[in-house]
Amino acid sequence: MENKRTRIIDIAEELGVSTATVSNVIHGKTKKISDETVHRVQELLEKKQYIPSMAGILLAQNDSRIIGVVVNDHEKYESHALEDAFIASSLNNLSAEIEKAGYFMMVKVTSRWDEISKFASMWNMEGLVIIGFCENDYKKLRDSMRIPFVVYDGYFEEPGRICNLAIDNFDGGFQIGTYFRKAGHQRALCISDNDICMDLERYQGFHAAMEELGADAVERLKRKLWEETGDDFLLIPMTKKERRRFYQDNLEKLKSVTAVFAVSDYYAVDLIQFLQEQKIRVPEDISVAGFDDSPLCEKICPTLTAVKQDGKKRAELAISILQELKEGKGEGQTITLPVTLAVRQSTRQIAQI
Repeated sequence: MENKRTRIIDIAEELGVSTATVSNVIHGKTKKISDETVHRVQELLEKKQYIPSMAGILLAQNDSRIIGVVVNDHEKYESHALEDAFIASSLNNLSAEIEKAGYFMMVKVTSRWDEISKFASMWNMEGLVIIGFCENDYKKLRDSMRIPFVVYDGYFEEPGRICNLAIDNFDGGFQIGTYFRKAGHQRALCISDNDICMDLERYQGFHAAMEELGADAVERLKRKLWEETGDDFLLIPMTKKERRRFYQDNLEKLKSVTAVFAVSDYYAVDLIQFLQEQKIRVPEDISVAGFDDSPLCEKICPTLTAVKQDGKKRAELAISILQELKEGKGEGQTITLPVTLAVRQSTRQIAQI
């Protein structure tokens, strides 16, 4: 026997609230509703897998034509994940490719992997693009749902049945290090909020180029046989308030170098702002470079030198791979996209390249 579809009145009766209250929560009109009531209604809606009537006709079809994009609400974003330049740029590229392929895009921000499967099943999604979670989360998702998904910047020893769209992090760091060294910078730092996974790879490439390591040493770094950082690495706090205090405490170390490589554009721009507040000139006193080449790079002064990745190409691949997965093909891929260096005003040459 077919399951009876949950109605607004069913939710209202079970919780002892009015149908108007339930309807208002569904449509985001919650100013006059207590947080506790909103939470209770949302929780039951998820549990019952309630589908809003405005989408009922669409979702009753075999193909919903909906692709979900889920972004990890990581603490480093300080509750502003969608305002991050890399995330915003990724969403913009995905939106264009999803529409071009004849699908609709829905976006969710969460730090909990178990909410992803609920989100996907509630809307009968045809696929997911997931950004910013860790290996264990992806594997638990793969075991808990059949909906195909691809991952941005996953970090796996073995991807298994997970399709991962990565970039060449080591080479990006290597390009920055090579540029700094040839520009005459002998004292340079890499800054990051962690020293593992892709950020470690970016640092390793930077370190290998700055130190002019031989081919054998570079190959060992690429194979993760060395996973330590040196004096040319600075581990910074994730939150802006703590990071500013940290920079102040380590101001002399910053002044001792002529160049800094930040593993993201966000941290590069944040550092430039701090240095300018301290009357330290960029690039005259310190050159600063970032990673991702988000639109933010050309909107600041000075414009930011950064490792550039092709967001449009990655979005195209994400949608084409989801279509392959729907046909039962393409599981277990790891595709590594190349990167290039975009040189702008935030760096300068001490010697001729």
